[in-house]
Amino acid sequence: MTIAVTGATGQLGNFVVKHLLEKIPANQVVAVVRNTEKAVSLASLGVDIRYGNYMDPASLVKAFNGVSKLLLISSPDAFDETLRMVQHANAIRAAKNANVEHIHYTGTAFAEDATFDPALLHLATEYAIRASRLAYTFLRNTLYTEGIISPNLVKSIDSGVIITNTGNGKINSVTRNDLALAHATVLTQAGHENKTYNLVSNQSWTFDELAEILSDLSNKKIVHNTGSFEEARDYLIRAGLTESRASGRASVYNQVAAGEWAKKSDDLRMLIGKETPLKETIKQVLNM
Repeated sequence: MTIAVTGATGQLGNFVVKHLLEKIPANQVVAVVRNTEKAVSLASLGVDIRYGNYMDPASLVKAFNGVSKLLLISSPDAFDETLRMVQHANAIRAAKNANVEHIHYTGTAFAEDATFDPALLHLATEYAIRASRLAYTFLRNTLYTEGIISPNLVKSIDSGVIITNTGNGKINSVTRNDLALAHATVLTQAGHENKTYNLVSNQSWTFDELAEILSDLSNKKIVHNTGSFEEARDYLIRAGLTESRASGRASVYNQVAAGEWAKKSDDLRMLIGKETPLKETIKQVLNM
């Protein structure tokens, strides 16, 4: 069995590869990357490094040759859904042409019920995979915990305040490492063919709770103020995000306020038997 991971030098993909190496020999792992120079550390571990670009179908067919299972990590071009659909279609067609037996795809949790635009892209990709008639497993990720909290932490401790437009919205986020472990677990087990897993936490949190944990860790009073989209965006810009990323994050906060990221599932715990607590994740981000 040979398992390939696209985007293997990305934050999620790199974690997946490292978890795979704890479960199967390195010569059974293929890292598909756009820049092979960034994969030197993986190559030193014995991983097979192959060039593959979502916009270069021929390179994908070559990269997927001899692969039994493929983890298709969704394109990082998050602000162009049409481009992402083309990229995913190229990868699915290449997998078919390379005789890949089983595609695993990283979608978004509870996509059928979501109202934000990227969910439609993920659903369309899932249907395209179904149409390929290849075996599939849909690994639907929730928000990354460290991703949604990290722009706020140092700024929040310095200023004593967190500003969002989440209201009292609850979040069932998961760390990249926990999600990667779930992906690696499914990739190396039998019995997951044609199944869908919603990989969310069953322990929700709010930004009020985040402020309480920060207060405890810093021995300083931190408060969470909920405001408008513009106030949250401007706060995130002051915290170091670009204007486009700050707007994107404030849009996610709107989704949180609307309850889009509050749904629960036991799928993650069923697969890996644990979750990293919010407080532990905060300590990791702050290097405490």
